[in-house]
Amino acid sequence: MINLTVRNLFVMAAAAFVLSGCVTPPKEPDYSATWPEPAPTPEQGNGAIYQVGHDIALFENSVARRVGDTLTIKLNENTNASKSSSTTTSKSTTVDMPGPTIAGRPVTANGTEILNMSVDNSAEFDGSGNSNQSNRLVGDITVTVAQRLPNGNLLVRGQKWITINQGREYVRIQGIVRPIDIDPDNSISSLKVADAQIAYGGKGALNDANTPGLLARFFNIPWLPF
Repeated sequence: MINLTVRNLFVMAAAAFVLSGCVTPPKEPDYSATWPEPAPTPEQGNGAIYQVGHDIALFENSVARRVGDTLTIKLNENTNASKSSSTTTSKSTTVDMPGPTIAGRPVTANGTEILNMSVDNSAEFDGSGNSNQSNRLVGDITVTVAQRLPNGNLLVRGQKWITINQGREYVRIQGIVRPIDIDPDNSISSLKVADAQIAYGGKGALNDANTPGLLARFFNIPWLPF
């Protein structure tokens, strides 16, 4: 029976080890450039001085407003978070059970009652935890307009890859901006990007050094019994 139990535990541990190796982190999306929408076919000239499709807006600035236009996002992200918790519990239980009597007298041995029972139980728990996290991302990234929404807002997205020595780093961003928030120099702060999804990562020797190995990931599985 003991050998069977040990064998089952060994099989379960081996299966968990294999499954942990099959788990891969989700792949980051690859934001390819968005090309401008094809221009409509110009109408055939009718000999008039004014030709449709050759008009120039006199009061329109050169900020992004059409699909395929570029927009510079000024990254200025700074987040700080802290959390602490403390838990203390205690429990104490006492149960006394008097012994039976015979002919109205307790059962004794050498003058001491031997059938009395008393149960005492106590438990205490004291736990605390602290967590602090700080992130800062500053820089510029130029994205393209991927879609113009019915209310006039713009869905923008883009990425920037930087190769440094033996590693590559990237910044990806996607979100929704209001044309009215775009500055005259065709830039906007990342603080004004709604539903922003910002990712910063890399590939190469440095990233591999910061990635835990297969065995380390296995022992970090939350449902391990130890």
